[in-house]
Amino acid sequence: MNNRIEIAIIGAGLAGLTAAIHLARQGFSVTLFEKNNFPKHKVCGEFISNEVWDYLKTLDLDIESLHPTKINKTLLSTGSGAAIKTNLPLGGFGISRYTLDRYLYQTCLKLGVKIIPSTVVDVLYTDENFIIKTEEGTVYESKIALGSFGKRSNLDLQLKRNFITKKSPWLAVKAHYKLDFPADVVSLHNFEGGYCGVSKVENDTVNICYLVRYETFKKYKNITEFQEMVLSKNPKLKIIFENASLLFDKPLTIGQISFENKPKIENHMLMIGDAAGLIHPLCGNGMAMAIHSAKIASELITDFLHQKISRNQLERNYVNQWNTTFKSRVQFGRLLSRLLLNDWASKIVMKSLLIFPFVLPFIIKKTHGKPI
Repeated sequence: MNNRIEIAIIGAGLAGLTAAIHLARQGFSVTLFEKNNFPKHKVCGEFISNEVWDYLKTLDLDIESLHPTKINKTLLSTGSGAAIKTNLPLGGFGISRYTLDRYLYQTCLKLGVKIIPSTVVDVLYTDENFIIKTEEGTVYESKIALGSFGKRSNLDLQLKRNFITKKSPWLAVKAHYKLDFPADVVSLHNFEGGYCGVSKVENDTVNICYLVRYETFKKYKNITEFQEMVLSKNPKLKIIFENASLLFDKPLTIGQISFENKPKIENHMLMIGDAAGLIHPLCGNGMAMAIHSAKIASELITDFLHQKISRNQLERNYVNQWNTTFKSRVQFGRLLSRLLLNDWASKIVMKSLLIFPFVLPFIIKKTHGKPI
C-alpha cells in the first residue's frame, strides 16, 4: 500500500520552502522531499527585491532577525569600466541562501512539515492522484504535487521536459568574500562573455556571483586564471578582486543553466521557482520570483483543496497568473542580456544611459514587480 499524503513538494529550494510554509499555515499536511542536507551554500545572486517583503511578513517570517543588508542603489558598468549609478526602485535586501534556506527549513519543521531526505525518481499521475517514487523504492500518493527541483534535475529528464534536451552555454560561479563594499549597493559589471553581480549579505560578507558563456570560460585553466585574465579587464572588477579575500575553500559552480521556456505544468504537477522558468541573473530578481511563484501556487492550491475550483481551473489559473506576473519580465531580461553581452550594443546602451540616466530606473522596473 502507498503512503498517503495530502500535499507533496519536490525540492526544498526557496520556492519549495516558501510554499510549504504557506500551505502549512493554511492547515494542510505538507510533505517536502529534498535530497540535499541543510544548510548549504548555493550559486545565487543573493539579492531579493522588496516586492516580496510584505508577503514574507504575512507568513510570520521574521527576516529582520537574519540581519539582511538594506539595498537601495545599483551600479552598472561596461567591460571598459564606464559606470552609472542610480537609486534602485522599490529597493531590496541582501541575504545568503545558507542563512535564508536554513531559517525557512527550521520554520517548516516547527510547523509540522514532514521532510523526507530522499531523491524523487519518478512522478506519475493517475486517477486524480500523484504517485511519487523515491530512490529507496518507497511510494507515496498525494492529491497535489508541486515541482520545485531547481534549475536542472534528473527528474526533468524523467519527465522528458523539452528544455533539458538542449545544451545550454551558461556557467555560473559564486563565492563569499571579505571586502570593503557599501552595504546599500548591488552592482552589475559586464565582462567579455558574461556579467558579474556584487552585493553585501549578512555578517559583513560580500557575495560575488557571475554568469559566463562556457565557450569563454573553457579557454582558461581554472577560475583564478579566468578571473585574472577576463573579469579583471573591467577596471571595476579588477579593483574588487584585488581587494577581496575569499571566504570559501573554493568558488561554487553550476553548469548547463537554461533560460529556455519551461512548461509551468508537467503531467498535472505545478512547477514553481526555477523549475517554472529563469530570469537572467543580471536582472537581480530570481529569488523574489521564486517566492512570488510559491505564493501564486499556494493560494490556488488552497482554493482547490477547499473545492472552490477544479483541477483544470487550478492548472489554467496558475499558468495564466504566472504568465501575467512574470512572462514580460523574463522576455525583457533576455533582451537586456543580449544587449549587455554584445560589446558594441553595450557601449551604445551605456552611452545612452550616461546622457539619459533617468532611463535606468525604468529599465529596472521592467524586470521587477510591484509589492505583493
